[in-house]
Amino acid sequence: MVSTSFFRAVHNAPRIGAAVLAACLLLAVAGVHVPAPAAPADGQVAPGTAAQSERAETGSDTVARRQQAAAKRLVDAATVARTLVSTPGMPTLLSGARGIYIVPTYARAALGIGGVGGSGVLLVRRPDGNWGNPAFFNIGGINIGLQAGAEGGALALLLLNDKAVEGFRKRNNFSLSADAGVTVVDFARMARGSTRGDVVAWSGGKGLFGNAVTIGINDIHFNQRLTEAYDGKPATALQAIDGTQLDPQAEPLRQALAVPAATAGPGAR
Repeated sequence: MVSTSFFRAVHNAPRIGAAVLAACLLLAVAGVHVPAPAAPADGQVAPGTAAQSERAETGSDTVARRQQAAAKRLVDAATVARTLVSTPGMPTLLSGARGIYIVPTYARAALGIGGVGGSGVLLVRRPDGNWGNPAFFNIGGINIGLQAGAEGGALALLLLNDKAVEGFRKRNNFSLSADAGVTVVDFARMARGSTRGDVVAWSGGKGLFGNAVTIGINDIHFNQRLTEAYDGKPATALQAIDGTQLDPQAEPLRQALAVPAATAGPGAR
């Protein structure tokens, strides 16, 4: 039954519209209540909620961490580059390289299951001869002759021609190896008179390539998340490599790779 308090409220509120009073009466009699807003579907967050704000902050934190990781990768690569350039015979070779891929730290990866052996930075020469913007790539593993897996350390791949650069610019999940039509030679062996190949592999640590006759770099992947966090916008490998606006953040790495004119050879372009 409708309580007397309801009729007393009606009597004391003559200015309330009849339609509103009628609706109130029906609700009171039926015991109907206004339902709560529907919960968002699984995986969704209701707008304006604390959970949504937390998710946005978490996303920002993730991007910030990737930006920091990219910046550190550049700093570490510049350190490796300075050691690389100081290696006897390297300035002449570097002056003719079309690109360079530097992995500050390589650790043996499990081949065939997508293991990441190292994460590195690629720079490709621009038409004016200067180094371009960085793009980030991961490698899965290294084959040394019949042996799968190098021991570890810093490494750099000097890409001596356009064929060597092509995979980085246009493909993903590719290899630099004789099977892929790219010859990779060890810099230490080449310095002793071995044939020059499409790619020269240099190691900052003793024994990384051992006494390898052939070298294969496997499972090379474009690190899109790290590259986009660094660039601050969506980017493919091609867009990152061929960007016309030079990024000042990479200038220390470019300077570290600069070869003094007195030591640079003629170099092939």
